[in-house]
Amino acid sequence: MFKPPSLNLPLAKWFWAIYFLGSDKGSISALRLSKLIEVNWRTARLILSKLRTAMGHRDSLYRLSGLIEIDDAFVGGKRKGKRGRGAAGKTPVLIAVESKVKRAGFIAMQAVDSVCHEAVNDFVARHLNAQQEVHIDGLAALNIIDNTQQHEARVTPSELVDEWLPWVHIAIGNLKAFLLGTFHGVSGKYLQAYLSEFCYRFNRRKMEKEIPNRRLNLAIIHAPVHSY
Repeated sequence: MFKPPSLNLPLAKWFWAIYFLGSDKGSISALRLSKLIEVNWRTARLILSKLRTAMGHRDSLYRLSGLIEIDDAFVGGKRKGKRGRGAAGKTPVLIAVESKVKRAGFIAMQAVDSVCHEAVNDFVARHLNAQQEVHIDGLAALNIIDNTQQHEARVTPSELVDEWLPWVHIAIGNLKAFLLGTFHGVSGKYLQAYLSEFCYRFNRRKMEKEIPNRRLNLAIIHAPVHSY
């Protein structure tokens, strides 16, 4: 990642950026990073986008297994009008969480254009081993999961959702707090990068002290990431 074209920054600034990104549980904004390592905002944003891309690539090597909960969420800025599915200005996200009964295992998240059979098929192929036990709600688009998984669907009223899909809804709540707390919302264009960072952090939540070093190793071995 440090090879050209990598913004031609001194390595020390890269190392500090990796440290600051990994040392704060709530992540860091491009504006704050730009002040800490003394670069302009655009450069800080590009540094963070490269690191988040590498995090996403690393987690893409894993496949979820066992009992898995899958649901969708809608993420985006606040607008007047309808909330949830079909709300204007929000990006649909597919979310899968391994359920270990008393705790969550690994998670995966993917921003999609719409929650349809094609998007669900692609998400499952990317993130799940075949023939796992999958719990979903009654959304018809998710039934395509039956092609490769052993799934069970339930139309779940809001008062029972914590019994049927507890961990995926905790993950959704944590994601929204993560996006609103540090970044005050994220546009759909860049949402996947933030999802990648959130999942990377969540999947290593029991090794928080190791995250800066793990990110440094990841940056060293990862191929150069093209800027956007």
